[in-house]
Amino acid sequence: MFTLREIKELIRTLDGSSLTHIELEREGERLILKKERPHKAAASIGGQATIDGYVAVPQPLANLQVPIGSTTEAIGSKTSDDASHGTKEETGDEAGITFIKSPMVGTFYRAPNPDAPPYVNVGDAVQPDTVVCIIEAMKLFNEIVADVKGTIVEVLVQNGTLVEYGQPLFKVRTTS
Repeated sequence: MFTLREIKELIRTLDGSSLTHIELEREGERLILKKERPHKAAASIGGQATIDGYVAVPQPLANLQVPIGSTTEAIGSKTSDDASHGTKEETGDEAGITFIKSPMVGTFYRAPNPDAPPYVNVGDAVQPDTVVCIIEAMKLFNEIVADVKGTIVEVLVQNGTLVEYGQPLFKVRTTS
């Protein structure tokens, strides 16, 4: 169950970002935060309450539709092709370039801790199981893997910044 403290923290994060929408699911409960107007959001969770000017509205999980054959193993797991890792952009001189995209909303970290070297740098070769970064979401640190074979061409996000679902993190020149 989401605690009041977690909800307030998420609301502050939403207010301080350019995001307009956050959806999370944990232990059978679903939380949806939407910015309806500048600096305001509507929250939905298993009961109705007001939190700092925000209204929580019930959202039953029975209406949640999951395509056959898909899985939702963790918060922010891939649910659509447009935000998946390794979406190829095959246009002009960008042929063979793939973007590793964020599978969730959270804070992007290039290294496992501040004193450690980054997981990957420009010019590094990556395999599909290579960890390229960590995204922190609700105090959980999620390792993000490349899901492609290739070479890092560009790091598109600065360390410690908030990333959105589907936002490109790395540019990779793919190899077969």
